[in-house]
Amino acid sequence: MIKAYAASEPGGKLQPYEYDPGPLGDHDVEIAVEFCGLCHSDLSMLHNNWGITQYPFVPGHEIIGTISAKGTHVKNFSLKQRVGLGWHAGYCMTCHSCLSGDHNLCAQPESTIVGRHGGFADYVRASAASIVALPHGLNAQSAGPLFCGGITVFNPLLQFNIPPTAAVAVIGIGGLGHIALQFLKAWGCRVTAFTSSEEKRKEALILGAHDVLDTRNPVELATAANRFDLILATVNVKLDWNAYIATLRPKGRLHLLGVPLEPLEINVFPVISNQYTISGSPVGSPASIATMLQFAEQHKIEPIVEIFRMDQINEALARLASGDAKYRVVLSGQQ
Repeated sequence: MIKAYAASEPGGKLQPYEYDPGPLGDHDVEIAVEFCGLCHSDLSMLHNNWGITQYPFVPGHEIIGTISAKGTHVKNFSLKQRVGLGWHAGYCMTCHSCLSGDHNLCAQPESTIVGRHGGFADYVRASAASIVALPHGLNAQSAGPLFCGGITVFNPLLQFNIPPTAAVAVIGIGGLGHIALQFLKAWGCRVTAFTSSEEKRKEALILGAHDVLDTRNPVELATAANRFDLILATVNVKLDWNAYIATLRPKGRLHLLGVPLEPLEINVFPVISNQYTISGSPVGSPASIATMLQFAEQHKIEPIVEIFRMDQINEALARLASGDAKYRVVLSGQQ
């Protein structure tokens, strides 16, 4: 039996919960959970904001642990090897996207917390194709958020071949944005942070931003016209998107990584006349995750985390929901 923490209803408290995972699949692994990050996607799923949550619901998809068992066809991982698991726990392995290496765009992916139980538990299972070995130089305690938040902000750098000479801005210096600033600085870009917080202005400069613009000041936004090749929007709230688009250079890109629930209100004429691109992307393939981990190890990039024990799960969720966490929350399965 696997011991976990589950909610029985939308927004409900997580309570101890046990379930029988059944026989281990030939291509699957079982991971003994050491650490598991909390993500805003866990909160969205807990409250069924996307209408796809099944209860009892066990969240957790930023998992670091060691392989405790593996299926008979798993040859590329060994027992007790430390690995990470993110948003996806499996792929169809037959669609065009999978065969092209874009597993994160799989036509029929298996999510770690959609229709299955996640990592707020002592063990979790997944397809071996979806896990990635953790480099020895990365801190296991803080590495979990890289498997969702980290790859979310790193993937666009690979997908769009962002050059180190690019001028890139980040909207939102939080769980995603604070990692994005570190990656972009190490990538070599000219980095600007958009923030409405004076406290975060100072932190953004420490994390790697060369410049910080006050989003509450329309004059600062206006003076940034024609400045950026890429804007990464990490927030999930409604903004004046046209004001941000106006800061793009011709052929610039506004790339959405957060999930605002309201439709975007965008003036089309500037998009056409300046050949702007508005896009978005979900996490990344296992190969992209491995590349990101190598980059993070090489440049000593590490998410800033607050640690809670696994049995403090409801306190940790409340901390995440408050917006006061600096900057990611991680559960420790080690007692």
